[in-house]
Amino acid sequence: MKNDNLKKYALITGGTAGIGLELAKCFAKDAYNLVLVARDEARLERVKHELAAAFEIEVYTIAQDLAAPDAANEVYRKVSDQHIFIDVLVNDAGQGEYGLFAKTNLDRLLEIIQLNIVATTSLTHLFLKDMLAHERGKILQLGSIASEVPGPWQAVYHATKAFVLSFSEAVRQEIADSNITITVLEPGATDTDFFNKAGMTESKVMDQKLSDPAKVAEDGYNALMVGKDKVISGVKNKLMIAASNLMSDSSATKRMGKMQEPKK
Repeated sequence: MKNDNLKKYALITGGTAGIGLELAKCFAKDAYNLVLVARDEARLERVKHELAAAFEIEVYTIAQDLAAPDAANEVYRKVSDQHIFIDVLVNDAGQGEYGLFAKTNLDRLLEIIQLNIVATTSLTHLFLKDMLAHERGKILQLGSIASEVPGPWQAVYHATKAFVLSFSEAVRQEIADSNITITVLEPGATDTDFFNKAGMTESKVMDQKLSDPAKVAEDGYNALMVGKDKVISGVKNKLMIAASNLMSDSSATKRMGKMQEPKK
């Protein structure tokens, strides 16, 4: 393994923009070498050179659409071919689609499930086995406050993030006697390209102040490093979820629907 000599490697999906890029910077500042996975090869190369020059680290890139079948196995194979042990896996890549469920394109929804659930599950399975064999490692999963409450107008996205939270907490308990930890980062609405890609720019969500992706990444990184099970980023988001937990499920869901409905 290339890092048997104490070099550290973090693999970050969606690591070229938004929260993923800010997380890459957090790891780079702490002398982690990086494996970045994203679809856009040109952007990967640009970010690779920027981070390598700024932080004097090694950056290996994999151009891969994680919504494609067998994508996770392909990523794992390419990492294995480089003889790199992944000390930290960050499953950041994820997408949503805005609109009423019955009126949304089914193929697009299935693509989101493939990316948010299947790829996350597969990458976690593949790299966790190596971590357990080496008796070291950490995993950071990008959840969302959407993990905590069903979301009308984004029904499938919220459901996928609920899966990420439930899945991660269950596996964390299964490996509680090991040295490996799993942390779920739950941001709220954040100033990234997510809303544009999801077709969500006319939602009432956009009327609120969006979180800074650098601050969200810092919250997630700090929680990961101390082995927390999850962290909700931002006081406003913590209070919102606390309030939702005091409501009935139907009331919390209705409240979320009002927050996400289109602007009048």
